[in-house]
Amino acid sequence: MSTSTETTAAATTAVETASEFDRDTAVTLRAPGVYDADLSAGWTIIQAVNGGYLLALLGRALGDHLPHPDPFTISAHYLTPSVPGPAVIRTETVRTGRTLSTGQASLFQYAEDGTEVERIRVLASYGDLDALADDVRTTATPPAFAPIENCFSAADNPAPRIPGSSAIADRLDLRLDPACVGWAVGAPSGKGEMRAWFGLADGRAPDALSLLLTVDALPPTSFELGLKGWTPTVELTTHVRCRPAPGPLRVSITTRNLAGGFLEEDAEVWDSADRLVAQSRQLARAPRG
Repeated sequence: MSTSTETTAAATTAVETASEFDRDTAVTLRAPGVYDADLSAGWTIIQAVNGGYLLALLGRALGDHLPHPDPFTISAHYLTPSVPGPAVIRTETVRTGRTLSTGQASLFQYAEDGTEVERIRVLASYGDLDALADDVRTTATPPAFAPIENCFSAADNPAPRIPGSSAIADRLDLRLDPACVGWAVGAPSGKGEMRAWFGLADGRAPDALSLLLTVDALPPTSFELGLKGWTPTVELTTHVRCRPAPGPLRVSITTRNLAGGFLEEDAEVWDSADRLVAQSRQLARAPRG
């Protein structure tokens, strides 16, 4: 039988060896349905916390709260920009069934006067990806990608970094397709396309939770449309279709319609076994500058 000291040491070791993504999306149960979190400055774009990171954070809280382990579909409305620092997540079970459970969650931060400000609200259905049927009937095919060794990383010149401070770039292993990096050298293609090989910089293997980050982690397609600046997400819906195989992911994002100051982004995520593991659509505000 282990002593309490051994148990504490094991827990400490687990925290120390966890990936940066897992540490920074950790939540602590304060009361039934209420979780404390700390939004890390390591996942910011310019000054705001990345929307995919926030989605994964709430996804972890809901995965703890609901009886089913895996996100199947999660829709998020981003109400106000999130900033690094303390946050509280409140979860609620909407319905529990045999194969799916549905819940909602909101993330709050604190204004200068101490009042709570809601940052993001999500509605999600969870299930068990390991219990899915093997039957697959699809016309979807992986998009054409340049080989990973021919793609551009943040260490290459030109470095495909978002203008301004972009701490999230150091957390990711992004290899952008050469056809989608014209914006980095002042020659955007004019096409609303962004493609990249994707992984986490510390080598953590992809899973259902990290897919919630993956769909919103590439530079925005607006860069290739010749627009610079922050492209804040208004709403993001993600479908997780199966558990990804180990290895780098391929992410393809397209925009067909920028109008009235808003654009849509449709994302597909493919794993190393050529399976479509996640899909998403978001509405974002186009850069104003």
